[in-house]
Amino acid sequence: MTGAVVGSAVGDALGAPFEFGEPGMYRRHFPHGTGEMGGGGGWDPGEATDDTQMAVLVGESLLERGGLDLPDVFARFRRWAAGEPKDIGLQTEDVLTSGEPWDRAAALHFQVNLRAAGNGSLMRATTSAVYFAAEGRTATMEAARRIAALTHGDRAAWEGTAVFHELVRVALDGGDPLSSVTDALAAVHPRHRARWSAVLAPDWHPALASEFNGAVWPCLGSALWAVRTTSSFEDALAAAIDLGGDTDTVAAVTGGLAGAVHGLRAIPARWTDPLHVPLPGFGDRVLRLPELLRLARALGSDRQSAC
Repeated sequence: MTGAVVGSAVGDALGAPFEFGEPGMYRRHFPHGTGEMGGGGGWDPGEATDDTQMAVLVGESLLERGGLDLPDVFARFRRWAAGEPKDIGLQTEDVLTSGEPWDRAAALHFQVNLRAAGNGSLMRATTSAVYFAAEGRTATMEAARRIAALTHGDRAAWEGTAVFHELVRVALDGGDPLSSVTDALAAVHPRHRARWSAVLAPDWHPALASEFNGAVWPCLGSALWAVRTTSSFEDALAAAIDLGGDTDTVAAVTGGLAGAVHGLRAIPARWTDPLHVPLPGFGDRVLRLPELLRLARALGSDRQSAC
């Protein structure tokens, strides 16, 4: 559980300076494979972005409210958005600043724009995936859908987030998430199953994506590809970031899954030592590695004791 939460935050912070860059930039910066938290692009070394900030808010709500309290999660999101974070997705910002109630804001946004399949619900899903892992496939996937729907009205985003929840659950249970993709897809809504089956197939490659990887399909597909084609946490993140584009989120999703697979010990200290997560809108709070570890352990132990 600690590997998943910390791994996602590390991927986020490591990928942030390369956001919207061209493919291959990571390896050009680090030709020997020893990537560093160098910062850049407006980010301090080791600084996590909105991906991890929102994940922390979800995790803390789950713990403080004793379960899934959707109005509370949405209120925390709104408070964070009002705190003027350095980075916030356009779609997420529109929903959170619309003034509409928590149970209508995303749906109304989707009705007007007809597009809401960004990766913004997927990027923040690792903490909730850890929390609901002990409850089994059906419960964790449904929780993922409900949290995703707070900001994303397109069911495609819900289903992608649900699949990620399930793959993390399998990994935390000691299983192989790659071999569990078929079972996860069987639980995906029938209208979305074919498209998700294509992008999560063993022979899919990010070069086959028909959308920018800021969309939910290539984002999760790229993360799964990075884990499938590498044998270590470090190599998985390097592969993800080297794809270019929305590097912080692709690496955050990759880091969450790779962290669940390889564990906390596989994450190098040169990445965890400078790691920090500011929380705009919540005073001067900044979470560092010890706080993230406590959060991850609480998320895992809270669910296990309740089941």
